Amino acid sequence: MSASNSRTADVVRRAPSRHWSTIGEATCVWGVWCLYGLYRVFGRPLFRAVLYPVVTYYWLTHPLARRASLDYLTRVQATAGAVGTQPGWRHTLRHLFSFADTLLDKLLAIGGQYRFGNVTREGPEVLVNQIASGQGGIIMTAHMGCLELCRVLANQRQGLRLTVLVHTAHAERFNRILSRLDPQSGLQLYQVDDISPATALELAAKVQAGEFVAIAGDRAPAHGGRAVRVPFLGTPARFPVGPYVLASLMRCPLFAMGCVRHGDGHLLRFTELARAVTLPRANRDAALTALATSYAAWLEALLVTSPYDWFNFYDFWADEPVRAGRQDAR
Repeated sequence: MSASNSRTADVVRRAPSRHWSTIGEATCVWGVWCLYGLYRVFGRPLFRAVLYPVVTYYWLTHPLARRASLDYLTRVQATAGAVGTQPGWRHTLRHLFSFADTLLDKLLAIGGQYRFGNVTREGPEVLVNQIASGQGGIIMTAHMGCLELCRVLANQRQGLRLTVLVHTAHAERFNRILSRLDPQSGLQLYQVDDISPATALELAAKVQAGEFVAIAGDRAPAHGGRAVRVPFLGTPARFPVGPYVLASLMRCPLFAMGCVRHGDGHLLRFTELARAVTLPRANRDAALTALATSYAAWLEALLVTSPYDWFNFYDFWADEPVRAGRQDAR
């Protein structure tokens, strides 16, 4: 390991790991509305000029996000050379700015003002064919890029009915902003922590009726749910098994969908991870690990094309993140 790599690793290891669900939401509602209004009047250049000091202040006051970003960027550079140089703190500032800039794309998408002609699609036929079959499926997503584009395009696609499982308590204020921008959206949101056996049966009925259920596949459960450790950017990381269990119970195909920046717009990539998910009792853990490994590899291949679109600002590779408290670790 080089001296710079060693220093980076030391910086990251000094921080106590925190579970993603314990990090409080940082959305300032009036601030978001002000920035959105600024964009509508003056355009993106001035929006970015005003956004930069806001992001810099956040970067200075949230060391957990800085360390998590540096850890991730170091790994993606070591694995694929995607950053282009050994990452430093300035790269973490760029990373956080990319996240903040994407918030505008989310608002534009939900508000119907995004230029959808700038969206490139790869592999959408896997979903188109599934829609034509009359059966639904499970769609795995991740906290990367502008997934709100997928939500809007789902509303526009005839025959595609989508229910999204979300951790809304983690972004409650921002979700309220999105709801105000598109109050007529037919998209159904289910709180992940509130899923009961009755809810699971309801979701299964939706899939059998040709609907799709979207669920994040990149964040381990907050309350002791199952997860497996599989290789990701050179080191094992914890991935949830919930999507695979749901697909097995519902006896439906499992898809993956991701979004990253691409030129002047975004790239939406789709793939079918499994036509059918089978979890034999004798080797259930091995089957879950194989599925998670396949998804992590697909996710990694997409991320290296646009490394600053990864928006998990916590210790993603921690063994057992601490769950107490909801403030940023200092």
